Amino acid sequence: MVKFGTGGWRAVIGDEFIKSNIQLLATAMVKKMKQEGVADKGIVIGYDRRFLSKEAMQWCSMVFAKAGIKSYLVNKSSPTPLIMFYTMKHEFPYGMMITASHNPSLYNGIKVFTAGGRDADEYQTAEIEGYIADTDPSEVEEMEYAEGKEKGLITEIYPLNEYLDNILNSINVQAIKDANLKVCIDPLYGVSETSLSTILYTSRCEVIKIHDNHDTLFGRKLPAPSADTLRDLQNKVLDTESNIGLATDGDADRIGVIDDTGRFLHPNDILVLLYYYLVKFKGWKGPVVRNIATTHMLDKVAEKFGEKCYEVPVGFKHISAKMNEVDAVIGGESSGGLTVRGHIKGKDGVYAAALLVEMIAVTGKNISEIYRDIEKECGQIFMEERSYKFSAEKKAEIFKTLMEDKKLPELPYIIDHVSYLDGCKVYFRNGGWVVARFSGTEPLLRIFCEMGSAKEAATVSELFEEYLNLK
Repeated sequence: MVKFGTGGWRAVIGDEFIKSNIQLLATAMVKKMKQEGVADKGIVIGYDRRFLSKEAMQWCSMVFAKAGIKSYLVNKSSPTPLIMFYTMKHEFPYGMMITASHNPSLYNGIKVFTAGGRDADEYQTAEIEGYIADTDPSEVEEMEYAEGKEKGLITEIYPLNEYLDNILNSINVQAIKDANLKVCIDPLYGVSETSLSTILYTSRCEVIKIHDNHDTLFGRKLPAPSADTLRDLQNKVLDTESNIGLATDGDADRIGVIDDTGRFLHPNDILVLLYYYLVKFKGWKGPVVRNIATTHMLDKVAEKFGEKCYEVPVGFKHISAKMNEVDAVIGGESSGGLTVRGHIKGKDGVYAAALLVEMIAVTGKNISEIYRDIEKECGQIFMEERSYKFSAEKKAEIFKTLMEDKKLPELPYIIDHVSYLDGCKVYFRNGGWVVARFSGTEPLLRIFCEMGSAKEAATVSELFEEYLNLK
């Protein structure tokens, strides 16, 4: 069965990610588009470097072609934000991307984008699931790929230049040229190498690359930019004395950063740096949006500049919607995704990378220096993150304890209030907080805690761990 999580539909290849399910989803999209009267406007579809991604894109297009709906296929593996950009710019009612983002290599999946290039929200995905449930497999029909192309119902495109020119036109290329920067990039065997290289070479940076070849197993590592997966990039930055190391996840919508000292920057730090830069150095005005598991350092920076920080549930569709509502400068999440006002309405690791390079050039300071400035102005916060696997029985037990019975462990700090917006989040009077929630993309329980010291954050996390018997 095709079920959508916070990041689209994801499933194990050969188990649920199979041609019949992929085309069942495409058939549901056909019904939805016809019901809404937008079938004549067509759909754009892209794919990443995962196993079966290109084939899945073609299988979808064959269903659309049979239904008389034109599909525009990006005929080279491309970043997810490129598909979102093209959906927005050319006013398609829908776009699709074949990807499982940062999931392990045995997964693949499909993201659906709506008008304006936005991530489909829970209402849209619920409607798609409804159409799927009402579709008998015998209703799925396809046209041969070659016939679809011949009839003009399938068109292959490669709009990379449009996407890259949009980014280059929105950053200070001249400042980067004048700075003579050295940048290491690590696409983690994903789709960002061409995009990052083109932007950096155009800006006259010296570029050093690792892990830029096509490997559907992602070097036998998780294609997510984390402290564990970016050790090679850390070494390369230090060995080459580079100004910054930039990495993206498998479909390039999330970013990872190694600073000039070789330190892995948590996605929280990246968000804080970019918001601080856009407001202080570029003079932008407006609030910031984060999810419930993302640093409250953003709240401190916003307060410093007389702005507000808005909190939403996990899932980038919530970030995007709130940003649109309050005209925020930037929005993001602790898993590495962020978006900036005036760009696309979703995550873009390539654009974020370009902005970080611009920040170094414009300020004349390396990342480590800029973050020290922020801590001097706003203070320090320390975060602890933990993840736990569980059985179905254990999940039910945890859910009942936290969400139904609303029971909490004995905690050593005064509680201000508790939110059940997304999981269970406890806010302390001292400004600290802790949240326990189930992942929407993986079978994991996650605990995030942020306090005034690393020891305090670890202590509170351990109390939750012991109370829920997670060891």
